[in-house]
Amino acid sequence: QVHLVESGGGLVQPGGSLTLSCAASIVNFRTYAMNWYRQAPGKERGLVATISNSDGSTDYADSVKGRFTISRDNDKNTVSLQMNSLKPEDTAMYYCNAERHPYRSGVDYYTRASYWGQGTQVTVSS
Repeated sequence: QVHLVESGGGLVQPGGSLTLSCAASIVNFRTYAMNWYRQAPGKERGLVATISNSDGSTDYADSVKGRFTISRDNDKNTVSLQMNSLKPEDTAMYYCNAERHPYRSGVDYYTRASYWGQGTQVTVSS
């Protein structure tokens, strides 16, 4: 069984900071790209940040670029999202996602897989 558990959400004032964490109970954690998504009421779930399984490269949604930082610790099987200068429009449920596309590495072939956490609520309000 695979479990992704988010933590760190809460209520914060505009301009404040929060750090979200995701603990992954998953085999071969290093083979997965790790992502943070968010979804506000009435809106589609959208990608916030991603970090690769290979060289650790990152990418961000334009709306959070320069304010959010994603990182991973492959020894601890965790991924974090540091959020600074929070805005009311950042209010959403934030989800941790492990994503893997089929690929070969040496004699190994890794299958497609996708797993989601239950989410953690972030509310930015004064």
